[in-house]
Formats: sequence, C-alpha cells, structure tokens
Amino acid sequence: MSTDCIFCKIVNGVIPAKRIYEDDDVIVINDIKPMAKVHFLIVPKLHVETLKDCDVTHQTLLGKVLLLAPKLAAEQSLSGFKTLINTGREGGQEVFHIHAHVFGGGKV
Repeated sequence: MSTDCIFCKIVNGVIPAKRIYEDDDVIVINDIKPMAKVHFLIVPKLHVETLKDCDVTHQTLLGKVLLLAPKLAAEQSLSGFKTLINTGREGGQEVFHIHAHVFGGGKV
C-alpha cells in the first residue's frame, strides 16, 4: 500500500466508496467524473503504479481485470463497452495505481 494513494485508501476503507464488486484481488467502483452513462473502474488491491511496472507475476491479476470487464458491463446492462488503461503521465494517467476504465451507454 502507498500511504498517499487514493485507491489504496479506498481499498483499505480509509476513504469511502460505493463498491460495485469486490473480491480478494480487486474492487470495482464508479468513476467520480464519469465520461459516459456507465463508467466504472476496476482497481487491483495490489498497489502497482502503472501497466509498464507489471511483469509476468501480474499476469493472472491483469487477466482477471480484463475478464471482469464484460461480466460487470453486462450486469450494468451494457451490450457494448470500451476499456481503457492509461499508462504514465503522458498516457493520461492521473492516479498512479493501475486500474481499468470501463465505459458504455453513450459517447465517450
């Protein structure tokens, strides 16, 4: 855990958030600045700053994140959706704790 990371604080219950889904490895929350009718974040509980910091040891976790996207999108009544993982400041990443955006239900 990073002591100044907002997602680590959410994972540990320091900052409240409405959780759409949670298991031992990830939490899923609505984005606080949605860019579509449905916009949620799949956040691994393990603190890894960016996708470029991942290696083969993260393979199962990354696969889980991607496989959760269609399952949770369907639960949100989305027939189609977009996924996005921003990587690094130049890639548009604002919170340096890896997470996947899932958008749907309108223009992004």
